Amino acid sequence: MSITSTLGVGARPAGSPDSGSAATEERLTRSDRAALRPSWRQPLALTGGAILLGWVVIAIFAPLIAPHPPNLQFAAPFSPPSRRYLFGTDELGRDVLSRVLYGARISLPLGALLVLVAMSIGSLLGAAAGFFGGVIDTVIMRLADLFFAFPGIILAMAVAAALGQSLTHAVLAVIVVSWPSYARLSRGLVLGARHSEYVASARLFGSSGWRTMWFELRPNVAGPILVLAALDVANAILLLAGLSFLGLGAQPPAAEWGAMVSEGANNFSYWWIGLFPGLAISTVVLAFNFVGDALRDLLDPRTARMLGK
Repeated sequence: MSITSTLGVGARPAGSPDSGSAATEERLTRSDRAALRPSWRQPLALTGGAILLGWVVIAIFAPLIAPHPPNLQFAAPFSPPSRRYLFGTDELGRDVLSRVLYGARISLPLGALLVLVAMSIGSLLGAAAGFFGGVIDTVIMRLADLFFAFPGIILAMAVAAALGQSLTHAVLAVIVVSWPSYARLSRGLVLGARHSEYVASARLFGSSGWRTMWFELRPNVAGPILVLAALDVANAILLLAGLSFLGLGAQPPAAEWGAMVSEGANNFSYWWIGLFPGLAISTVVLAFNFVGDALRDLLDPRTARMLGK
């Protein structure tokens, strides 16, 4: 009996490299899917998603949920929490509960917006640095290193102070200190993928550099960048609240959580003024961290496995 008839016509031996790699790839794919399936079913992921969904609903329907307008001065100043005023009132007689609810309409959208802008700028610059290399890479990454040389909060304070005290300038300051992280991550991902076969094939077919980055590299490097963005929203909200706490962000009478905590610090004996906006910041930050961890398990399983070891 011939070897061909024993193995089957056109069949590869079981120990051949192609069949082994295919089987290994199939096993890895199945194991990855099995590991990724329960990522959104974990208690922390569900808790973070529920908290985040609740705050989003509050931000959208705050005018309907809040018992009073945020800047209405109608009650006795420094009234403690009671059945009538669940979170008490501040030094001007404004309802703290209403101000906390309206504060979600400032912190949540601005936190997401500034992360989106920082991610877009940093990812584009980092991808250009990693793909084209040379002088472009040197200039962009040395500029990013210059920003990394200063602590983020100190640099943000300097930028906000130079631009002037306003919420818009605080948002710009946070964007300035946030984009280098995305640039460094994007550059590393593009450096690891630019010599791949699909990139070489696109270039052989006449695709330009920018077109190759957008259509070929972007889908393959977007996962870790989105994970960083989800985790960075919490840091952005904290940094924005910190600038408002220092008087460099939202100005009175804006119902912004950081500014409300600052007001509570100035009236420390009336604990409810700063406690409840501080709890709002804490819950939102925890929710984004929980959701970011779940997204990491879903979109970047390699990093999740490394952290799990």
